[in-house]
Parts: sequence; C-alpha cells; structure tokens
Amino acid sequence: MPTTADFERMLRGAALRVTRPRLSVLHAVHAHPHADTDSIIGVVRADLAEVSHQAVYDVLRALTTAGLVRRIQPLGSVARYEARVGDNHHHVVCRLCGAIADVDCAVGHAPCLSASEDHGFAIDEAEVIYWGLCPSCSSASSS
Repeated sequence: MPTTADFERMLRGAALRVTRPRLSVLHAVHAHPHADTDSIIGVVRADLAEVSHQAVYDVLRALTTAGLVRRIQPLGSVARYEARVGDNHHHVVCRLCGAIADVDCAVGHAPCLSASEDHGFAIDEAEVIYWGLCPSCSSASSS
C-alpha cells in the first residue's frame, strides 16, 4: 500500500494540487479495489467527515482524467474504481453477487489490441469482461 508521501508524489506528478480529499480518495481506492462511489464516500467520510458527495465525485473524475485511477462499469453495475492503471488487464465478474477480480492478459504483450478489423481506428486499449460465478456463488448454487 502506498504511503501518504507516495500519494502526494502521484498527485504532483499528475500536475494536481495535493489536498486532503484527493489524498483520502486515493487511499480509499488503493485500499478497496473495485469499490463503487458510495463505498468510497463512506471510507473518505470516516477520515474526513466534512467532505461532500460532490467533492468525492469531483476528485474521482480528476483522478480518472489524470490517469491515477481507472473507472470501470460492467454491464448492469454502477461505476467502480481501481488503482491498477497503465496496463491492459481485464476483469472477471460474478453474475450473482457482482464480485470483481483482475485478470491479466492471457498471452504475450497486450494480445487483445490486435483486433480482427480495426476500421481505421488507432486502437490503444481493449476491455474484456469475463462473466461467470465466483467460487462462493458457484458452491452455493451447486448445493
């Protein structure tokens, strides 16, 4: 887990001012991968009771735009945030409980970037979501 000094360096490196809400949101996203906005607000408010919902939304938007966090939104789910950025990883999502886990690309360097037809696009990212049942839901449904 990065330290407060690491978070401060990250913010400065992204040309963002270091503020208590930004530090708190960065810490929350790192501590709770794939958390939704309401969960992040709860964690941040435990640290900074006076922070508003809108402030957390604004910080998440700024951090996402700066590339310090990644926003994902699997079909049928609210937006979720993660600190793992800068690679081409994917996700596996449980159809029953909504649990999410990271999945590295299976073969070689960013194989998903080789589309069968690019239609003239300069592709720089691919998003793959694997759907299924997590171990807990799988064992519960087979019982």
